Amino acid sequence: MTQIVAEDDCPIIALDRFIQATRDSGYKGTASAISELIDNSIQAKASKIEVSITAAEGDPPIEIAVFDDGCGMDPFTLRQALRFGGSSRFGDRSGLGRYGMGLPNSSLSQAARVTVYTWQELGRTRMRAEVKPSAVYASYLDVDEIAAGKLQHVPVPKVAPSPPPACCGPSGTLVVWQRCDRVDNRRISTLERKLAAELGRRFRHFIWNGVRLTVNGSSVKAVDPLYLHPSAKDSGAESFGDIVKYEIAVDPDDPTKGTGRVEVRFSELPVHEWQGFSNDQKRALGVSKGAGVSIVRAGREVDYGWFFLGDKRRENYDDWWRCEIQFDPALDEAFGITHTKQQVRPKTYLLEALTPDIEATARALNSRVRKAHLTTKSQERFTEAEQLASDSERLLAPLTGEPGKRAKDLMSALKKRNPKLRPSGDPEVQGQRYAIVEAPLKETAFFSVARDKERLVLVLNPDHPFYTRVYRPLAESESLRDKGLRVSIELLLLAAARSEAAIGSRRAEALEQFRLDWSNTLATFLNG
Repeated sequence: MTQIVAEDDCPIIALDRFIQATRDSGYKGTASAISELIDNSIQAKASKIEVSITAAEGDPPIEIAVFDDGCGMDPFTLRQALRFGGSSRFGDRSGLGRYGMGLPNSSLSQAARVTVYTWQELGRTRMRAEVKPSAVYASYLDVDEIAAGKLQHVPVPKVAPSPPPACCGPSGTLVVWQRCDRVDNRRISTLERKLAAELGRRFRHFIWNGVRLTVNGSSVKAVDPLYLHPSAKDSGAESFGDIVKYEIAVDPDDPTKGTGRVEVRFSELPVHEWQGFSNDQKRALGVSKGAGVSIVRAGREVDYGWFFLGDKRRENYDDWWRCEIQFDPALDEAFGITHTKQQVRPKTYLLEALTPDIEATARALNSRVRKAHLTTKSQERFTEAEQLASDSERLLAPLTGEPGKRAKDLMSALKKRNPKLRPSGDPEVQGQRYAIVEAPLKETAFFSVARDKERLVLVLNPDHPFYTRVYRPLAESESLRDKGLRVSIELLLLAAARSEAAIGSRRAEALEQFRLDWSNTLATFLNG
């Protein structure tokens, strides 16, 4: 016998099950959920956003609140904001919010109860220019009440008789999470640390533009994954190439929908300065295992990973460059943005547009980083010979006269790409009279001499047969005997370079010609 079901016995949503399923959906962690509230604050034109994590009675013993000094909400808007999909900005691509899921979905993913307090500027008195806030309205959602069928509609906002002390100022909103049973960690200090790092990265562009974001009273410092911004927590990288701009179709099958802008930029981390850091220091900086591309939507980072890099495999050298892709919300579908704004799933046409350029640049940067590491390691090799020569300088007649033009020009060119040769505040570095570097030479000589008033530099040509057949095997050997032989060769060449510099500019051309002829003859003997 067929069972007859009354019309009002089959709602589209089984509310008790829906609310439990919603708690399990979408958010990667507490920072991601709080980011949704910060999005709302920024869209409300807030200049100050305060996240507080405090101890609470019961289990779990944590309460989280997010305050902002934005424009606040009227009672109708507050009630809509607590509905799933009830935002007044549904479908709006002008800011961070769009789907109207952020406040209820993110809150209940972390806490069993959320209460929202909000107030708006009432106006200014005629007698004084003092701003008077309106009454503070409040409403809430409670998982247990919804699951038990006691709460089927968003409660009508009411004037809060005793609002929390944080409800101050002309206008603003305070979101309070109670019974936080799903936060990442129950230790407040751990949550503080993790939130500061993740929020500083996600909202870095807004922090640079003046938004003040705090966690338990401490200012969140912007974290720049490209290490470019001078006021970021860590910086020191250099831009690689120009910012590349693309106009991408919103819908390739419908030209009437127009286009959106994508901007791509790369940075190159300072290998020479940071390679010598310990593994702990590199991890603290975010260098180790930090390779990837930052995806930024309307100024807010939504994902970070190995995107638009085609067939390129991730290598250790890729830790030393970064990429940022910024795009307009009009391209949400192209990037595959979901309502939680935590990840991207780029469509094929977007991959085809961006991947060739991004992959090619990534491969070029990988090659540059590899060479920089090899150069840095070679510089570390030379330390002993450089020190021995510098210590012995006091036993020799001082070099007189100005360096020749070619020696000065070569020194100038080397300083531009070799930090080792640039001025340093380190007294030990300032006392070094000799340096050895490896650099391809325009001529075929095995070595050349660069010089300024402070230092003489021996430049070894890695393309010469003596380097590849004799010197490099010694340099790569772990044998103490080979190391001693290598140092002796370096001292021999430093002595030759110094003797050439001591002759003076009158015979410089003849000496350079002799060195070139000697190098060519040596190459002939080795290749014969």
